Amino acid sequence: MSVVLVIVLVFWLVSALVMVGSILMHSSKGTGLSDMIAGQVYSNVSGTSIIEKNLDRITIISAVIFILCVLALVIIYPQGHMVS
Repeated sequence: MSVVLVIVLVFWLVSALVMVGSILMHSSKGTGLSDMIAGQVYSNVSGTSIIEKNLDRITIISAVIFILCVLALVIIYPQGHMVS
């Protein structure tokens, strides 16, 4: 395996785990894990908490990294075999 392939696979795995974790931490109508952690840190103007905004950012960034890694893997392995 090449070094580039290993790096892409590590980024792919980490971004997938971060994305799953951040999606699971999103609250659903105020009963999620982020609501238990946040406590009373809600912004009355926007209706969302600071933690929810940060979770949104983390989820979007990890999804973009995940998609870029998948596209890189498609280039590295066009037919499922390593290009030499």
